[in-house]
Formats: sequence, structure tokens, C-alpha cells
Amino acid sequence: MKTQLRPLATLFGVLALITGVLYPLAVTGLAQLIFPFQANGSLVKVNEQVVGSELIGQDFSGEQFFWGRPSATSAHLYNAFDQDALTGSSGSNLGPLSQVLVDNVQEQVNTLMKVDLGNTNLIPVDLVTASASGLDANISVSAALYQVPRVARVRGLEEATVTALVNQYTENRQFGILGEPRVNVLLLNLALEGIK
Repeated sequence: MKTQLRPLATLFGVLALITGVLYPLAVTGLAQLIFPFQANGSLVKVNEQVVGSELIGQDFSGEQFFWGRPSATSAHLYNAFDQDALTGSSGSNLGPLSQVLVDNVQEQVNTLMKVDLGNTNLIPVDLVTASASGLDANISVSAALYQVPRVARVRGLEEATVTALVNQYTENRQFGILGEPRVNVLLLNLALEGIK
């Protein structure tokens, strides 16, 4: 029995050292060396102060800002992450036949129509439905363009100026084929504020 346990324990120890210590240290070291911005959470700083991450949706509820996708993580509209309430990633788990889902979507539609009475464009689906993670940092280009009239009106800017800013912050498909064109809400709103 001892002759079988010793090699087993040795193998376990060696593999635990390799996979539990050496490999994670090597990957972390390479990530810090090659991709330090991404490895540290893609944090966005303004005046050396962290204002958010390019990867996690932020709370923008003022009419002068572009709004992100609604989140199922919080009771508040358009709030993907609330550090004080410690909300995190969570789906609503509501199916297409759920009356709660229908009511939530209608509430989002009413909110959008209330703040932008003159906008007769179709409301993009990502402005009225929560994502599976609830932490989306990006919205579709159509969702950003839908909000241009409201943002321009509230800020006293020309719609063409705001549209140009949306176009400037539109990210294309990854490698030209993966995903859809998208707009990072945090970066767009920081640009609007003249900060970035």
C-alpha cells in the first residue's frame, strides 16, 4: 500500500505545484507584461481617479447622458453596477411569456418616450431588455443613435455633433467578423463631458 501511496502523493504534490502555483504565476506575469491595462480590469481613470471600467456597465440616469442597457441586478432603471448596493452580475430569469418581463419592457418604453417626446424612431431592443449578465458596458449603434436627439437637446448641441461623437466611439466587429458594431457608454459619456 505504501508503495502505491508515495508515487500518488508525489504526483499530486508536483501537479498541485505546477497547476496551482507555477502556471497561474506565469500567466499573471505574462498578462501584466504584455497586456497590463486589460489584466488590471480595463480601468478608466480621470485625473488619476478610477471612474469605471470599459468592461462593466455604469449608472447613467441623467437625461444629458447616453443610457446603457437596463440591468436585472438592481431595482433601479439603467443601473448595471451600483457599488453602494453591491449589485453584481445577475439575470432576471424571466421567459418570453412572463408578464413581469412584459411589464418591465413597457416601463422602459414609457421612460424612454417620456424623456424624449418628439422621438418617433423605433426603440432598439437593447434599451428596453436586460442582458443575461446585467453588466453590459456597450450598447448597439442603433441604441446610441436613438438617444442622440435627447442628449443633443438637453446639452444644447447640434445633433450632427453628437452623432459624429457616436460614430467616433463606435467599435467595429472584433477581427472584422465577431460580434456586432457597438458603442461603449462610459467612454462616450466621458467624451461628452469633455473629459476624454
